[in-house]
Amino acid sequence: MPEISVKQWPGGVAALRHSNARMLAEVASGLAAPQKELPPKYFYDHRGSELFEEITRLPEYYPTRTERALLQSWMPHLIPDLGTRTLIELGAGSAEKSRIILTAMRAAGVPGLYVPIDVSASFLEQTAARLRRDFPGLLVEPVVADIAEEFSAPRDLQHPALYAFLGGTIGNFYPPAAIRLLARVRMAMKPEDRFLMGVDLRKDVARIEAAYNDSAGVTAAFNRNMLLVLNHELGADFIPDQFEHCAFYEPVTHRIEMHLVSQGEQQVRIPGIGLIEFQRGESIRTEISCKHDQASVAELFAAAGLRLEIWRPDPEALFALVVGSRA
Repeated sequence: MPEISVKQWPGGVAALRHSNARMLAEVASGLAAPQKELPPKYFYDHRGSELFEEITRLPEYYPTRTERALLQSWMPHLIPDLGTRTLIELGAGSAEKSRIILTAMRAAGVPGLYVPIDVSASFLEQTAARLRRDFPGLLVEPVVADIAEEFSAPRDLQHPALYAFLGGTIGNFYPPAAIRLLARVRMAMKPEDRFLMGVDLRKDVARIEAAYNDSAGVTAAFNRNMLLVLNHELGADFIPDQFEHCAFYEPVTHRIEMHLVSQGEQQVRIPGIGLIEFQRGESIRTEISCKHDQASVAELFAAAGLRLEIWRPDPEALFALVVGSRA
């Protein structure tokens, strides 16, 4: 699962209501593919965000608490070493973990500038207002953009700047799309800037699969919530209970795949698209989550014009924070 905030995925539902045609086109294209597929950004209406927050507190779901612990232990040392004056966060959402970085900047005597980038203008303004209240003197300049498509930071940044992409969200991009995103970051960086990224690591398959198949069934409800989003946003008539949650690790591509599997033959009507037929056992792929190691991250970085400078995993090698610079 991507993890960006209260789980406001870049390009999320709240901000796409003004672009119903785009959503309709993406859904039509995805459901016409041989392997039906929908973008994971459509998980996140208000209920989807609540469900993901619940997922992050489950015992099986290790990424959130592991990354937070890494940030808490490392940022007080890394930020002074880098001399960071500006934090630019891709897919900022509620910026909860960014507070750890901002606290380290404050402790280093830097009032600082924070540039949260997300697709939802209203969500960004709420985040900015809370941060201005909690960090007096912090300059907050939100940027509304879909990082999966494009983004740009303000021109008058204070450098060195730290670009951050946390939560292991890079895993939700197929490699070509991940490289394009990283290349956009590289183009925005100055030589003295750095890029901080959270990475979910390759590990025991049972440990990975358990994180996506929790015993309480919260992830299953989260997965089915996408169908409720389509019903609400597009007027579709999906019956979520007729689809079963399925998540499994694909070892060749080193990724989790989440699917919704039709429990019988059925037809779903989506206004503007028409009837979509499902055979029993046919699935919609709703998410991928690629798992990485140091070599695969270095390969992505190199293809995007970045150099991997620091690799910092947690003691159990579940998750890593990495720092990159322009190559």
